[in-house]
Amino acid sequence: MRILLIEDHTRLAGFIRKGLNAAQFDVDLAAKGSDALENFECVRYDVVILDLGLPDIEGLDLLDELRAKDPAIPVLILTSRVQLADKIQGLNAGADDYLTKPFAMEELIARLHALLRRPGAALGETLKIGNLELDVVAREARLAGSNQPVPLSRRELSVLEQLMRRGGKVAPKHLMEQSLYGAGEDLSSNSVEVLVHRVRKKLTDSGANATIHTVRGIGYLMTADEESPIGSS
Repeated sequence: MRILLIEDHTRLAGFIRKGLNAAQFDVDLAAKGSDALENFECVRYDVVILDLGLPDIEGLDLLDELRAKDPAIPVLILTSRVQLADKIQGLNAGADDYLTKPFAMEELIARLHALLRRPGAALGETLKIGNLELDVVAREARLAGSNQPVPLSRRELSVLEQLMRRGGKVAPKHLMEQSLYGAGEDLSSNSVEVLVHRVRKKLTDSGANATIHTVRGIGYLMTADEESPIGSS
């Protein structure tokens, strides 16, 4: 299951991500509302964890924007606003759950599992570009008509999902870095380039006719081979 964690406190975000990873959740981090909205365009999430005190947008306004993009996505507000009036406001604004800081990791995990048990959560979805298909729930990529998965690691699958969700639009490199690497993780200047290179090679070796293009100074995009985007290589 994939979670978008919107939290501007770096140490706390790293702590939450580590705990949720241990509970077998994949977690993407966004420190600002604008980053969260861009990530939301790239990746299909099962749950959103939303802090209300963000540096660039009020959390409840961001909730409205997320709801406009995906009315069914479960949203758990995680905040230091402890007053009953704040909780009522958050739930009335469309949040599915409300948890205050400080909190126990075990309770957060239990609440996430409860949200995911609701009808409509974690619906299946398959992304397609050319003859390449990605089952975002099973976390498997394969060619159309084939039963043999393309051998991709977890991070390589995350790269592929971000690119396929863009559908021919550029995935900015800095957002890919934020999504792929958590707070406190070592990140070299070419970490994303190395992952993209590996995915390219594995797709080529498998016979996929979807190509990853580099848009210099910006990021990457994926198209079917017959498409030739301008300004890419």
